[in-house]
Amino acid sequence: MTNYPNQHYQFITGRIAESAVRSIVAELAAKFGFNYSIQVLPITVAALMTGRWLLRHLQLDPAATTLVLPGYLVTDLSSIQAAVAIPVQCGPKNIVDLPLFFGANAPSSDGLDAYDIEIIAEINHADRLPLGELLTLAQQLAADGADMIDLGCTPGQPWAEVGLAVQLLRQHGLRVSIDSFDAAEVSAACGAGAELVLSVNSHNWQLAADLPCEVVAIPDSPQDIDSLFRTAERLQNAGVSFRLDPILEPIGLGLAASLDRYAQCRRRFPDTSIMMGIGNLTEMTDVDSAGINTLLLGYCQELCIGSVLTTQVINWSRSSVRECDLARRLVHYAVQQGIPAKNIQPQLVTLRDPRVRQLSATALAEMSTAIRDRNIRIFVADGQIHALSAGVHVSGNDPFDVMQQLVASPIGRTLDPEHTFYLGFEMCKASIALALSKNYEQDEALTWGHLTQPEKFHRLKRKA
Repeated sequence: MTNYPNQHYQFITGRIAESAVRSIVAELAAKFGFNYSIQVLPITVAALMTGRWLLRHLQLDPAATTLVLPGYLVTDLSSIQAAVAIPVQCGPKNIVDLPLFFGANAPSSDGLDAYDIEIIAEINHADRLPLGELLTLAQQLAADGADMIDLGCTPGQPWAEVGLAVQLLRQHGLRVSIDSFDAAEVSAACGAGAELVLSVNSHNWQLAADLPCEVVAIPDSPQDIDSLFRTAERLQNAGVSFRLDPILEPIGLGLAASLDRYAQCRRRFPDTSIMMGIGNLTEMTDVDSAGINTLLLGYCQELCIGSVLTTQVINWSRSSVRECDLARRLVHYAVQQGIPAKNIQPQLVTLRDPRVRQLSATALAEMSTAIRDRNIRIFVADGQIHALSAGVHVSGNDPFDVMQQLVASPIGRTLDPEHTFYLGFEMCKASIALALSKNYEQDEALTWGHLTQPEKFHRLKRKA
């Protein structure tokens, strides 16, 4: 939503959220300059509404130009719109996210489709996989964002079917590179359609002169940058297409020096393609890979390093290709706009949430007083898990303790096994949110960035 002048938004809410809605909407109206009205329907929780129930109770303000409904009504939006003469939109499921709905402090997604870093995804020991399994894995990597599939061979074990493997992947529209120093494997792969060879150095660069594809030039040893320059000059003189890779080294083995060598390559060869094998760091560091991938992609973007080679073998980097795909868009946008890579792409924030909604003690007290039914609502606030129902408000930082309080409360005798299991599941999520400083919304999946798995709606059985 971007056009606010001369607009009158009518907001629909339930009794519990009334106070919060009035406060937040008043601030937004003052900021964006729109008129508004709020209809509080005779229901405790807005999430209990259905489309038909809403239409029976809706009193449309004559001045309203847009009707804003609670987010839980999104599945009924089309039927509601058919019965209402003005535009109808669903807001967020949580009222505190309403500023994002209006664009206040919202991450901008404009321009995030653009990128210029190529992702090469390596399949380690590809020669050990049946061809069908190899194809399935390659297709999944491509779906995650890989532009090229690198087939990693096993040194000293010639791969007789390498040509068939390349041909199979090419037949399914996949671009392929071959990672081998074996001349026969490289020749067979290139003959079947591989377009990039990893790698050549001063010992085998002559092989590249007879290949119909591009090669990656590497130093004879990571510290010997001059050997890379010599190989590059020979390839250049021979008319061979190539890209440079000075070799990224892990922490403890020369990371800082290796990053400096990439800068040296760019200065020495300002117009030559460069590749960085980022898996050397993600696979060799005891930390989740998303942050490392984003940092390295940012370095590559600023230094005009046009391709990265990654793999996702170790468990903490098993989503590296997807992370790189998100990161290359984020860093491209940040560099193009000349801004920090912040509040742009939240999908790479997986462990903790970008921002945590704070529910005040006053709001909890108001909800506790307003609830008249026996449904149990769970909240996380002030370092504790809270469970609210009619005449009941229990809390604690241990979900087992909170459940014991619920069982001992007047609502305890109504808890059947199914409901108790559901509450245990929700309190487990609440406990995780509490430990990791994440947002918790009952009956909603915890947010894990691009790893988020949606959940079905279990708590409230909607009735017409």
